[in-house]
Amino acid sequence: MNVLLHGDGGQSFFAFPNQGVNQNLMGVAVLTPDANLKWGGVDRNGQERPDGEAHSDAVASLIANELPKMVAFNQSDVWFTGVSGGSLTLAGFFMPKFMGTFGNTGFLLNCGGMAPQLDFTADASAALANTRIHFQSTSKELNSLQKEIPQSIKGFEAAAKSAGLTEKQINALQTANNDPNGGHCEFDEQGFESGVQLMADNFASVMFGNGEVQGIGNVDNGVVGAENLKFQKGER
Repeated sequence: MNVLLHGDGGQSFFAFPNQGVNQNLMGVAVLTPDANLKWGGVDRNGQERPDGEAHSDAVASLIANELPKMVAFNQSDVWFTGVSGGSLTLAGFFMPKFMGTFGNTGFLLNCGGMAPQLDFTADASAALANTRIHFQSTSKELNSLQKEIPQSIKGFEAAAKSAGLTEKQINALQTANNDPNGGHCEFDEQGFESGVQLMADNFASVMFGNGEVQGIGNVDNGVVGAENLKFQKGER
């Protein structure tokens, strides 16, 4: 299963509903419980996520307790895709708390990320040894996220080092790219929806393939020594 957490406002939930089976993973888009359709809620500046832990708990409960009532799937093979605000909530809260819950797992964090806001559980820390994490951004990312995403990259790299991984092991599991010359989520350099669709179509290539994405090239760049992505002036 590939669980998608949409961006603020829910656009990517409505644009990318449950997308069938791709590489043996069934796509499931989950709508936030927030009235303003923002994963983790949001403070005035749009970056902090005051409900991030509660929303992460809800997602974990949904996967473990509710989805099995609706469809048969392997609960030890659950992957995740974040878009914008969904990526912030995954990186800040869900991953340090629940990364070790779903067995064979990985996280594609599109156009968003934040440093882990919770201490890693013992299971999550142990899971860093085999969890695939990819950060995908653009050269003209939102100015606020140009600070947040590198902090997120550094946070997970540091956690992996603390868990005993070598730099070579980290580079094989944790990668980042912001080569596309586009704005927020415009990975195809054209638009938000088409950009997110490009990454959705190439999920398998990025996460457990050769890393090639049409129009971008190879995005699987190891994070060690490349944490500080080079950005241009963003939209806001």
